[in-house]
Amino acid sequence: MLEKMINNIPNSKVVIREDQKFVEKDITEFFKGKKVVAFALPGAFTPTCSNYHVPAYEDEYDNLKKLGIDEVYCISMNDPFVIAKWKEISKADKIKFIPDGNGNFTKDMNMISDRSASGMGLRSFRYSMYVEDGKIIKIFKDQDGKFDVSDPKTMIKFLKETS
Repeated sequence: MLEKMINNIPNSKVVIREDQKFVEKDITEFFKGKKVVAFALPGAFTPTCSNYHVPAYEDEYDNLKKLGIDEVYCISMNDPFVIAKWKEISKADKIKFIPDGNGNFTKDMNMISDRSASGMGLRSFRYSMYVEDGKIIKIFKDQDGKFDVSDPKTMIKFLKETS
């Protein structure tokens, strides 16, 4: 089955916490006027996400910045409370976390993965993308259960080859 390709960040609504209040934002606000590397993953506190994906992007943050990246975002289908605790525990101070608790962005990106067999329900595929001012330039999508192309080394290689 061919996947529908998305060319621009969709006008999806995400709910975040600001000043101890729930705030609905259009996710495009995070990407407007910036060069962004974003990576999405199945869930907070899962082994690959917590032990490899987030730490790898945190470690490579400065190298991504040197390549002209303005922001690095981690997007996960978890609620704002889980995301805030995960960010705290992970000690990831450089990358920014965006909760997609309702899955609106993930659905609009056509990146829903059914993880019901492992008790996780619907989640995001693991992927990374390079975005310029809301336009998706490149997506690296891992196959279910893999972590081999959405890593920061693959993204850095791509950015160096295209600069």
